[in-house]
Amino acid sequence: MKNVVLPRRRALILSGGALAAPMIASGAARAADEWPNKPVKYIVVFPAGGPTDTLSRIVCHELEKLTNHQFIIDNKSGSGGVVGAEAIARSAPDGYTIGLYTIAAHAIAPTLYTKLPFDAGKDFTGIAILWEVPNMLMTRLDFPANTVPELIALLKANPGKYSFASSGAGTSPQITGEMFKSLAGVNILHVPYRGSAPAHQDILAGQVDMMFDNIPGPLGLMKGGKVKAFAVTSKERHPAAPDVPAMAEFLPGFEITSWGGVCGPAGLPPAMVTRLSELLKKALESAAVKEAFDKQGATRRWLNPADTAAYRADNEKRLAPIIKASGAKVE
Repeated sequence: MKNVVLPRRRALILSGGALAAPMIASGAARAADEWPNKPVKYIVVFPAGGPTDTLSRIVCHELEKLTNHQFIIDNKSGSGGVVGAEAIARSAPDGYTIGLYTIAAHAIAPTLYTKLPFDAGKDFTGIAILWEVPNMLMTRLDFPANTVPELIALLKANPGKYSFASSGAGTSPQITGEMFKSLAGVNILHVPYRGSAPAHQDILAGQVDMMFDNIPGPLGLMKGGKVKAFAVTSKERHPAAPDVPAMAEFLPGFEITSWGGVCGPAGLPPAMVTRLSELLKKALESAAVKEAFDKQGATRRWLNPADTAAYRADNEKRLAPIIKASGAKVE
């Protein structure tokens, strides 16, 4: 085969392209090493004051200490986290807009909603899972039952009379409530809110009767003597509330755990994902975060980016039949 002699101009273009590839790669790596060099927006997909907002602020405060740059919380609530998740998915993949990765928007919503403005598996870069929390069932103080058996008996005797709040359609508190209705054979009216904080206010005011919520919220209210705590949704009793029984003690097989982490839009450079992941791991391992999480009743759970994506997908698959069996659906 004869050697082909390329025209000088074409040869220069080809060699320039070959040189450009490593230059681009090294530029991306340098950008990741220097990240962040300005404030980072962190989208929390629920309102301020709720459990996931509190845990996110704890982590962001530690990230600020590690990077010497601000992590600015931007609460974008609505539709069980879908509104905020869409904002994350539509942001530029430069590492300066990241946010909350949550069971509600990323594992429950794909089954619950007939149509979503994003693909939970394709439109996000999962960076880390950071915590797991069970839900706790609480009621208003003057509720006419004191134990789970009494509660179930009361609800069966009064179908449709009592209501349960949730932090929004498609959130783990709603799905937990639907599970309870199905397994206990009771009829309770679902009242969705734009996050946990406003739902808590209406429970305290007696506007709604009960709520399953991520344990950090009910735990504080219970310790303050403002609500009755009936059960937790972990497989066994939770160390933060050892006197509160597990729902599985009364309804065998009842178990659901909420989780949260950090994600960005699809297309984040791999080097930046690694940098973010390492910083989040350091934050989670700090004594300050451990103490704050323990106080909130949250279990630290670290997963790297690859395992984070797999964990989300596994949760969606596991929860799909539960959601379908409950009859819950959002058009």
